[in-house]
Amino acid sequence: MNNNLMTLRNRLVALTLVSFSLLSCSESATIEQSSKKYNYVVIFADDMGYGDLGVYGHPTIKTPYLDQMAAEGQKWTNFYVGASVCTPSRAALLTGRLPIRSGMAGEHNRVLFPDSEHGLPESELTIAEQLKEGGYATACIGKWHLGHKEQYLPTNNGFDYYFGIPYSNDMGNVILQNANSYQSYFDFWKGPERQKTASFNVPLMRNTEIIERPADQNTITKRYTEEAVQYIKQNKEKPFFLYLAHNLPHVPLFASDDFRGKSLRGIYGDVVEEIDFSVGQVLNTLKDEGLAENTIVVFTSDNGPWLIMNSEGGSAGLLKDGKGSTWEGGMREPCIFWSPGNIKPGVIADLGTTMDLFATFSSLSGLEIPNDCEMDSVDLSSVLFENKASDRNDMFYYRNRELYAVRLGEYKAHFITQGAYGQPAKEYHETPLLYNLNVDPSEKYDISMEHPEVLAEIEKLVEEHDSKMVKGEDQLESRTPN
Repeated sequence: MNNNLMTLRNRLVALTLVSFSLLSCSESATIEQSSKKYNYVVIFADDMGYGDLGVYGHPTIKTPYLDQMAAEGQKWTNFYVGASVCTPSRAALLTGRLPIRSGMAGEHNRVLFPDSEHGLPESELTIAEQLKEGGYATACIGKWHLGHKEQYLPTNNGFDYYFGIPYSNDMGNVILQNANSYQSYFDFWKGPERQKTASFNVPLMRNTEIIERPADQNTITKRYTEEAVQYIKQNKEKPFFLYLAHNLPHVPLFASDDFRGKSLRGIYGDVVEEIDFSVGQVLNTLKDEGLAENTIVVFTSDNGPWLIMNSEGGSAGLLKDGKGSTWEGGMREPCIFWSPGNIKPGVIADLGTTMDLFATFSSLSGLEIPNDCEMDSVDLSSVLFENKASDRNDMFYYRNRELYAVRLGEYKAHFITQGAYGQPAKEYHETPLLYNLNVDPSEKYDISMEHPEVLAEIEKLVEEHDSKMVKGEDQLESRTPN
């Protein structure tokens, strides 16, 4: 190389380094783009358990589209959400941060309600806002549950378009609207009124306007699917991020005429099979529009099954407990990544979380991760594209605003244990319970006495974690009095 070329190269390198130093960490500025700009579709079920899909072992729920998606992509067996209930879990996915940091984990209220005063703080950067910096079109279709007031809706959190129900589909209950007793809520589920869509005065919104109330939930999955398909077709000429967050199979359970009464598993199975069909419609649209090889699709769920709902709740399979708890059944979820010709097919036993989507999508889109706040997101792209080991080696299990358990590698320590709704009071453990989740995913055999060195290592990790933890102000506490 001659001196002139070398000088020019050195100047370019220096200019590049200066440019990087000037990037604003809070504006998620664009760095060097990869040659392929992927579209992203995240399909998020509600209250679906680890054992509710055919490909994850359910014997009677038929999920042919998800089974095929897993065969063509990656089926993850150690994939987690950021919390075991709706609101904090969704905050974790969209921000790439543990919800305790944003204040979206409450001391008394575990989720947001129709009378909640607040929502996701404006200071939080969502994955939609991040991708918009990279020129992406963005849409949220389905359940939001991060604040129903206009300033908290998707359209004020990075999404160009919103169509859906702003909170859980069981809220706005016309029979219980003047009742504050938790017991009365569960009494309601013993009667026939729960089977009527008119019993739930939930609004269906387009952007910031209510277009239907109560929403006809019999057709809600079908309509979400139609909206998603239309959005893909309308935005196929530019990169897009589609967040398709189903309200189901959270109770109350409703299915359209094409699926009601068709599953061997009853109404719960009907609902899951309709969601499976919805996934198939989305994947087929991507194929038909020539977008499959340029799109990454992720399917997972917000938390484990609501076991107290009996046959109207799902199954965590071999995992312990379900929604609301920090046992594995509450926070480990089915997860499938799909992108034909890009993602290396296989079964992945490495650790991953919904929080990692932020770093993964940012990396693939050439976007810098902000460094002005503590992130909990790990880039999984090397696992997806090269079958390398995941860089994630730990998982923190918060319930409300307390740290209950920690996973480090194959081991999980429980400092506090408590069952899900209606279960025994929480118990603090002077010597934490310890399980090897590779050997004992059902958390049956406490091995704390045999491995004090593992507990010591996990406790050291907790000390480091606590030293950096700044808990956000509780955004779920304030509610408007009746």
